[in-house]
Amino acid sequence: MSVDFRALRETMVDSQVRTQDVTDLALIEALRAFPRESLTPPDKIWLAYADGEVEYAPGRWMLRPRDVAKLLQALRPRTGEGALALSAPYAGGILERLGLAVFRQDAAEPIEGLWDLIVCEGAVSTTPEAWKQALKVGGRLGDIERVGPVGRAMLYARTEHSVGSRSLFNSTPPVLAGFEPQRSFVF
Repeated sequence: MSVDFRALRETMVDSQVRTQDVTDLALIEALRAFPRESLTPPDKIWLAYADGEVEYAPGRWMLRPRDVAKLLQALRPRTGEGALALSAPYAGGILERLGLAVFRQDAAEPIEGLWDLIVCEGAVSTTPEAWKQALKVGGRLGDIERVGPVGRAMLYARTEHSVGSRSLFNSTPPVLAGFEPQRSFVF
């Protein structure tokens, strides 16, 4: 039996993305075109377009389609910008479709250079300061911060003098391995 992934992508966009106030037409078209199943391990291919996170490597997940779409829309990617995809294979593929130059690396690796846009799939307990410092002036960073049962998608933006932040929406992806909350002793 053959699976019609194109039809599954259409259904994903219509039922999981457009219903969540994702209105950027270029982003919607990129989501319709990019083969999410190409990033999904063969034994999990049936999860490629499900409304959930997909573990593509140990301790690494692609965000739910809704969450990655809302996060990318908030980042306002622009053709020609340089983007860093930190453990973000799906977001990186979508950004390439939108005309950005994308460099991919694991979230645990040190960041080199300055970036117009940084995105991370999966959650972190706290956004590392090094990620914020890797933004160019006018650069934006999107990730999910999660310590308890529910996380918050965050948008960081660099100005000439500081980095500001804004909470976007609730999200519940697993915390990336190596980015769990640090336990401390408290009286």
